[in-house]
Amino acid sequence: MAFRDFETASLSPQLSRRALFRGAVLAGAGISLAGLPFGRQVLAAHDVAESWPNVAKLADSYVSSRKVANLFLTFGWGREDHAHTVGGGTLSLARPAPVDENSLYRIYSMSKPITGMATMILIDEGKLGLDQPLHEIIPAFRDMQVLTDPKGPLDQTVPAERPITIRQLLTHTAGLGYQIISEGPLRDAYNELGLVGGRVSRMPLPGFPPVTPAPGLEAFAERLATLPLMYQPATKWSYSCSIDLLGRVIEVASGMEFEAFLKERIFEPCGMTSTFMQVPQSEAARLTDNYGIVGGMPFPIDPGVNSVFLDPPEVPAGGGGLVSSPKDYDRFLRMLLEYGMIDGRRVISEEAVRVGVSDLLPATVDTKGTWLEGEGHGAGGRSKNGTFGWGGAAGTLALVDYNLGLRSCLFTQYMPSEAYPIREEFQSAMEQDLTVMRANGTKAA
Repeated sequence: MAFRDFETASLSPQLSRRALFRGAVLAGAGISLAGLPFGRQVLAAHDVAESWPNVAKLADSYVSSRKVANLFLTFGWGREDHAHTVGGGTLSLARPAPVDENSLYRIYSMSKPITGMATMILIDEGKLGLDQPLHEIIPAFRDMQVLTDPKGPLDQTVPAERPITIRQLLTHTAGLGYQIISEGPLRDAYNELGLVGGRVSRMPLPGFPPVTPAPGLEAFAERLATLPLMYQPATKWSYSCSIDLLGRVIEVASGMEFEAFLKERIFEPCGMTSTFMQVPQSEAARLTDNYGIVGGMPFPIDPGVNSVFLDPPEVPAGGGGLVSSPKDYDRFLRMLLEYGMIDGRRVISEEAVRVGVSDLLPATVDTKGTWLEGEGHGAGGRSKNGTFGWGGAAGTLALVDYNLGLRSCLFTQYMPSEAYPIREEFQSAMEQDLTVMRANGTKAA
């Protein structure tokens, strides 16, 4: 055991890589759900719109107005081996095929909790330490420099006061930048070195500078180590490429390629048969279209039948590179809700999950003025009041609520995610429906 080391935007935002991706950080465990006197019911998975009328109304309003092609939500209780569904729509505004629990969605930053839990597996096995210096795994990170001004020249730096640690990578407190967050010379350097955080389209898009991604995770890590940090490690929460870097850490610590590790240690034991870095051509018919919202109108930026996710990724990005299905991601959440167990099989130790979903922020970190102010952060996801979760840049959202024994997901495909207030409206509608359930002593099943 190594635990001892223990935007309200307008409806016509600018279309750019920064705009498309930055909204992912606004999602997470922001809802407080507790005290529902539910009886135990186990039935086959089915639509439960009658039990979630406000959620169903929200989904219908977006789909019927064609603001989105689909809005598909899942709710699973406790150890139930299925998730019930609300909403629907089609794979595309131009394709009549309906979405279901097996449809494929670009989950972008919802990849982060998966990578976080993969890291916790290695911590649990003693191959990594939670507070182990990163340079012990990747020596290039031994003597880091820190910008005196995060937006300033790259040659105006001071030495890092402490080493980057695994805990800091898990919680975005290592001081690293991000192509979608950094500004000025540092952002330019990220682009020049191909340190990109996610794929969007095969087509050139307005607002997207041409960037050639780094040729693999090893090159990604080595190039990243040549750039200064934005902040001193363990002093500030700042959304970063740290979870992408953890993909390389996992490779070195495990001796396996990152994707192979995810498949062997998480996807296969969880029964996640539809989660990919590269969608097989045989599964392309299940892949939804992704839309850019400009002037309140959706236009296709990544059609499923010709998606960039059908290509092999240059960098298998643990921070935003996965495609998954509602059924698959619910199985991941169910495993977390059962503290590492699913279908009677242990995937991760109970202690590893408990630590991973807890608040791991270093005590020295200041979150004031950040998107995480007043909240905690665990292994790749927000941790707050017994809930753990994160969202994706294309509008998706997932969380587990340990107080209630509920796992829930929102699936849709549009960018930037703040173009519509779907997440806020979903959380409000969900709370309204749960209030009725509390009063009636019932639950959806």
